[in-house]
Amino acid sequence: MKNIYGITLTDLEDYFLKIGDKKFKAIQVFEWLYKKRVKSLEEMSNIKKETLERMKQDFTFSRIKMIAQKQGKNVTKFLFELGDHEKVEAVLMNHDYGNSLCVSSQVGCNMGCTFCESGRLKKIRNLEVHEMVLQILSIEETLHLRVSHVVLMGIGEPFDNYDHIISFIDIINSGKGMDIGARHITVSTCGIIPKIKDFIDNGRQVNLAISLHASNDTLRSQLMPINKAYPLKELIAVLKQYIQKTNRRVTFEYILLEKVNDFEQNALELAHLIHGMNAYVNLIPYNETSHIEYKKSNQKRILKFYDILKKNHIQVTIRREFGSEVMAACGQLRANYERS
Repeated sequence: MKNIYGITLTDLEDYFLKIGDKKFKAIQVFEWLYKKRVKSLEEMSNIKKETLERMKQDFTFSRIKMIAQKQGKNVTKFLFELGDHEKVEAVLMNHDYGNSLCVSSQVGCNMGCTFCESGRLKKIRNLEVHEMVLQILSIEETLHLRVSHVVLMGIGEPFDNYDHIISFIDIINSGKGMDIGARHITVSTCGIIPKIKDFIDNGRQVNLAISLHASNDTLRSQLMPINKAYPLKELIAVLKQYIQKTNRRVTFEYILLEKVNDFEQNALELAHLIHGMNAYVNLIPYNETSHIEYKKSNQKRILKFYDILKKNHIQVTIRREFGSEVMAACGQLRANYERS
């Protein structure tokens, strides 16, 4: 049986037509699920009994289980156990503009980025659509708040689970569903070019972020094996296509690793690489972990890197540090839980 939280509005409309019912029933079900937040079919009082009985045969309401929660300043990290006992994380960050949730898209990750805790566990499987949707619903219900922004930047590479993340976006973006605006949804990828091309053709107005983290191919290939398949020249070329076709800005994420990718030369190379693009750089202080030898760049090196980009007319921000006290690096909470 399919989980009801993994069905898009369009697919639900098709379902009702297929069973000989009215298409508008899909809107009613969506409103019960995402506006009124019922947890059983029996609570859907405006849907006839025969339809509910049929839906019981075709859909499940099973949820994911929140098994750990760690609170820090303006950040809360959650660990979820899935139906098969695998575990994933989500991180809620409280900003002045709203509550932003970083959602996982896979159990483990095959991208092998050397600085990433979640990549230490190889991909076990993709998350199902409902397992991503329920990360949001569970946190909203637990903390009694509304998630206003969603970032697919947790455990896993979203574009390695492309079809499921597109359905996930459709559900949370739907005005009849969770009604999170497209401009408040960001997909972060390490640069799987064929899927970026699919994303361009897809036409959804959500934000695209690129995990860059290096200014040249030699260094990026050392840090991120994906660069050997899709080197910077090809990646930048497809991103220019994205900008031209969508008229949307690209975000480049750049984690600063002390004396690895934070030299002045790296900043100059980065400025040259993205010069003239409708893009900006988000400099990210590194969340150190006990398993990986990289260290966070000190404040002086971070500010010097920032200044060089600014002087070379690159739009750049330094991301606020979130959650070092709650093990906010992707995969840390899960790793610590499983060791205990």
